[in-house]
Amino acid sequence: MAAFGGWDMPIQYPEGIMKSHLHTREKAGLFDVSHMLGVVVRGADRVAFMESLCTADIKALPDGTGGLSVITNEGGGVIDDCIITNAGDHLYMVINAGHEDKDLPHMEKYLKEFVAKGGDASVETLPDNGILALQGPTAAAVLQTLTPTDLSKVGFMAAQTMEVAGMPCFVARSGYTGEDGFEIAVPPGSGAEHGVVTLWNTLMANEDVMPVGLGARDSLRLEAGLCLYGNDLDDTTSPVEGTLLWVIAKRRRAEPGSFVGSERILTELANKSATRKRAGFVCGGAPVREGTPLLDAEGNEVGVVTSGGFSPCLKKGIGMCYVPPGMMKAGTELYAQVRGKKSTVTITKMPFVEQRYYRGA
Repeated sequence: MAAFGGWDMPIQYPEGIMKSHLHTREKAGLFDVSHMLGVVVRGADRVAFMESLCTADIKALPDGTGGLSVITNEGGGVIDDCIITNAGDHLYMVINAGHEDKDLPHMEKYLKEFVAKGGDASVETLPDNGILALQGPTAAAVLQTLTPTDLSKVGFMAAQTMEVAGMPCFVARSGYTGEDGFEIAVPPGSGAEHGVVTLWNTLMANEDVMPVGLGARDSLRLEAGLCLYGNDLDDTTSPVEGTLLWVIAKRRRAEPGSFVGSERILTELANKSATRKRAGFVCGGAPVREGTPLLDAEGNEVGVVTSGGFSPCLKKGIGMCYVPPGMMKAGTELYAQVRGKKSTVTITKMPFVEQRYYRGA
């Protein structure tokens, strides 16, 4: 166990990081992500309000679907990355652990201004919900044994309320491993035991399911080329620098001033003026860890590693870094000092391991 975002979280279970990582790629891994906070936005003008804070085209989201977006600050940096879901009569999102002290005051500040101008919107949190993530190629088969909903008709990024093990849960077909899977928001329930504990024990009774801690959660998301907030993104990093252009919706690109921080972001987008970009790399020796400077052939410092570790699937070191745009080309070689030795780092395309999201039968 270790401290993470104000919570005590499991780094690994007895099976160890390697086994739980590979089990998630082969069958189904179960993650307790109850440290993340569900947020609901209501009101007739909820879409306009949220679009003023993020880069998504929420107007275009059909009922019961979500999309990854970023909440930005006045300087165009990323405050948080989250999935925003059109849940019909409200918007639903899950913010990262420890971000209550940053995301919520930011939202409340702009909500106050929005309402003062006549807008109809409100924000509430769901601190009593538990959240489980079931990820892996057999996740759907496992969950199907507990719900009457036909999961073959629930595609990637779709979300709806459904009965799971006799409880009304809000289930999204999404996750952060690159595998097919589900994030299940579980209400507290009326019994002595919290609903999420009951569901955890029910899922763990399936022989395909293995518990997974933060160690393998990190290696899984890294293989999938997915950012970890606080490492690969922070409130100084723009989505353009983070090579997250796809989260800046086409309509929003044509609407300068329509969201917080748009001036910097749209300028970087139009002028290609970002001086650093996120890239992936592989290395042959020991993994290169977060914070390690990257050097060019002449020994000049040109970048920094933001995430790094060993890939259980590829059996080599992989990572993410920030480098000048001209050094992002696949095959570019840079260098790092690892354990006192010079190590070659080769820029490569991401994801490192193929993403296997479910797109529909």
